[in-house]
Amino acid sequence: MRQLQGMDASFVALETRTSPMHIGSILIYNPATAPGGFVRYKDILRFFESRMQLSKTMRQKLVRVPFDLDYPYWVEDKDFDLEYHVRHVALPKPGDWRQLCIQAARIFARPLDLSRPPWEFTIVEGIDNVPGVAPGSYAMVTKVHHAAIDGMSGIDLMEALHTLDPNAPPPNEPDTWKGEEVPNFAELLAKSWVNNVANPLRQLDVAAKAMPGVAKAIKGLVSKDFKLHGEMLAPRTRFNAVISPNRVVEGRSIPLADIKAIREAVPGAKVNDAFLAIIGGALRKYLAAHGDLPDKTLTAMAPISVRSSGEKGDMGNQVAAMIAPLGTHIADPLERLAYVHGQTVNSKAMTDAIGARNMTEISKISPALFMALGAQLYTRLGLANRVGPPFSTVVTNVPGPPVPIYSSGARLESMMGLLCLTDGLGLGHVVQSYCKEATITFTACRNLMPDPDFYAQCMEDSFTELRDAAKAAPAPKAAEAAEKPSKKAARKSGAKTGKSKKK
Repeated sequence: MRQLQGMDASFVALETRTSPMHIGSILIYNPATAPGGFVRYKDILRFFESRMQLSKTMRQKLVRVPFDLDYPYWVEDKDFDLEYHVRHVALPKPGDWRQLCIQAARIFARPLDLSRPPWEFTIVEGIDNVPGVAPGSYAMVTKVHHAAIDGMSGIDLMEALHTLDPNAPPPNEPDTWKGEEVPNFAELLAKSWVNNVANPLRQLDVAAKAMPGVAKAIKGLVSKDFKLHGEMLAPRTRFNAVISPNRVVEGRSIPLADIKAIREAVPGAKVNDAFLAIIGGALRKYLAAHGDLPDKTLTAMAPISVRSSGEKGDMGNQVAAMIAPLGTHIADPLERLAYVHGQTVNSKAMTDAIGARNMTEISKISPALFMALGAQLYTRLGLANRVGPPFSTVVTNVPGPPVPIYSSGARLESMMGLLCLTDGLGLGHVVQSYCKEATITFTACRNLMPDPDFYAQCMEDSFTELRDAAKAAPAPKAAEAAEKPSKKAARKSGAKTGKSKKK
């Protein structure tokens, strides 16, 4: 039995009917590499069962403390049933991309049963009419509660359920797993009392460790190593409101080589800057078309993994975050990229000064009861419709394997990430890389985004514009744009006048 950390517990506290707190992915497999060229549902069950011992996540369930007086615990589920967690459905003809996205959104909208290990994988057959995907391929829509994994530990879970060779034998290490009895009411209350008595001491310890980071941050502000400015405060958009229980998902695949070429157009820019600029351009197009584009730039919360090599296989979340302005007020795609790069450099300097690990440690000492009450009151009072958002959306970058991997002998062809949403955050993005492919996928509340295919097209158009501009721009011009992005870009974008036109 192991207790959750503060950040992990916050995802349990935030769980509601309209805000299920799981993350996941759409994985597409080609069974041509499997024995006989096809994979049955029973083959998948047998393959997973042979590899359960490689994952800490699969057979543990949550046990909440009475009245939420303390953080929940992970307990090995003695009633674990693999067939409950691995489902099986098929698309009707023609089995196209739109049908797969609709099915994935329906699956993803349903909350997990938190009385069982909090994950479900749904095998989706009948994918016969998706461009670039071989007929006879199948998908797997995964859902894992965010309390159990972050992006990087999710990749570790992927590694546990995949091999580098389609014909790899089962792992040699024995499965010594055993179930545990759930602690009773009195035991949980006693543990919570001990932990709450000790919590003030833990708070003092974390505060003492955080002080050097706070001092460094103040010094950085004084010496202008970075700066706080109004562009880090998000304007309200249609996505920053109370959400419904309904979801839409969509995404686009992009050659990873094109993303790397785009970043070279602005000196010092990173791959993540290119993705942020593409998303900024897509949001600009989408909101302008709906007459809802703010004069001020939208911002993204970008998670930063602080997971050490020794914590590689651990459950839970080891992440901090930074705020990244997306340049939605800038029309020119290259100038937007240069602006985003400048802003992320500033945000990273601020995060480094405070200490990303310190930010994670502070989350571990929040009183459980106050966390749960605060989360529930925020939802029940509809505060997302009244309080300004801390950021406009989420953009999380999850690097995938650079080489092909296989599950049940079938080659993984593509991977697209899915995110949980909360009131005030009705749109989230996951960027993933795998082999030579990069994907940008979004999850949104269907009430706030009833036209996901249009936003996906905006994403594709934004990428095309940035790619073509990067190819056409000479290096000196890109360098100049990197030096002076903000004022020049604001004038060209019409941000001062408040004009927005559909392109």
